[in-house]
Amino acid sequence: MTLPLPVSLASLLAVFGPLFTAPSFRTFCGLACGFLGQTGRRTVCGMLAGAGLSRAWPHDRAHWFFSRAGWSADELGLAVARLVAGLLVPAGEPVTVAIDDTLFRRRGKKVWAASWFHDGSAPGPAKTGYGNNWVIAAIVVKLPAVRRPVAIPVLAKLVIKNTSSASRLWLARRMAEQIAAALPGRRIHVVADSAYAGGELKKLPPQVTWTTRLRQDAALHGLPPDRTGKRGRPRQKGDRLPALAKLADTVAFTEVTVTRYGKTAAISAASVACLWPSVFGTRQVTVVLIRDRSAAGHDLALVTTDTAATAAQVIERYAARWSIEVAIEDARQVFGAGQARNRTARAVERTVPFQLACQAITTCWYATAGHDPADVADHRARAPWYTTKAQPSTADMAAKLRRVIIAARFKASRPDQPTPEEISVLRLAWEDAAA
Repeated sequence: MTLPLPVSLASLLAVFGPLFTAPSFRTFCGLACGFLGQTGRRTVCGMLAGAGLSRAWPHDRAHWFFSRAGWSADELGLAVARLVAGLLVPAGEPVTVAIDDTLFRRRGKKVWAASWFHDGSAPGPAKTGYGNNWVIAAIVVKLPAVRRPVAIPVLAKLVIKNTSSASRLWLARRMAEQIAAALPGRRIHVVADSAYAGGELKKLPPQVTWTTRLRQDAALHGLPPDRTGKRGRPRQKGDRLPALAKLADTVAFTEVTVTRYGKTAAISAASVACLWPSVFGTRQVTVVLIRDRSAAGHDLALVTTDTAATAAQVIERYAARWSIEVAIEDARQVFGAGQARNRTARAVERTVPFQLACQAITTCWYATAGHDPADVADHRARAPWYTTKAQPSTADMAAKLRRVIIAARFKASRPDQPTPEEISVLRLAWEDAAA
């Protein structure tokens, strides 16, 4: 059976052809279209049904693709990273990568790597949940149609307790190194929250910078003094700096203008060149103290290994980290990532990266082929209560691609007429997009 792929989508999927055998690539294309065209649950069989292949392909073909086929989730993610950087990041410019972790809830003792983890979205004071914990790396881009920074997931690593993969920071550093190797000649600016700061970062390659929130108890040191000419090993670090609260009283704040969270405002900031030996070793860092609401002291402290960046650039870069929170929410709520119920090790380790790759393909498709200036007006016509909607959302992008995929099944060259069941599927897809 010939897969009715839209030409605009087929050109993007063709990039991933070398990662698979010919039969596996055909399955990959079918499941990707099914995942993106499905209006219901995005389980493995749900992907098959979403592609309209449930009667043409046996269901074990879809399960075999995730559990036994010869392809690598890392290679798929790096191919996505090259695609995103090539299409959406101007040539020669640095690539900003946001990293965070999330929990996809699961049930059952036989689910590979499932355990109890922290879950900030869980109800109640415990904030724990049972499932698979994933560390996700996303490339942050600026799209012409969207004013906010957009994070596009590219790599995902499963946290496995009692192994080296139990450390989220270890996984994050590995992903940063993999992305840097996949994008030679590009500087990689990683941004993450305060949980991603530790001794693992002493091993960062030179082309990778790291920006994170500085802990209040961070042991900062001054830069090493000049060599004295005396015998012996030269000093690797300067004197211990005071605590952040006291440090903020001794530095000079200047006014900088930053754009963050959709607003441009003037705030006070101060920069301090120093060392954070326990985290970055002998690599020089810049600490940026931000005074936004308070009249004295500081409200937020950031640290970066990008010593060439200005205070405003560091602040805006860290603010763009929020885009990965939005991307993870979209992965759950819009794309249905994590809904597959497989349990074996290879299937669990490859299904979520596959689904996140489909999310990335959707954004690339919309940015390069799907966007139309009338999209927002059309959405407001279908949902007139959105009176302030001025730019397309991720749900709009996914809905438009879903309509294109479903419409590709009903080409004018087909001699047969669509069945009532096919018409019902098309109608339900349009109703889902308008909801």
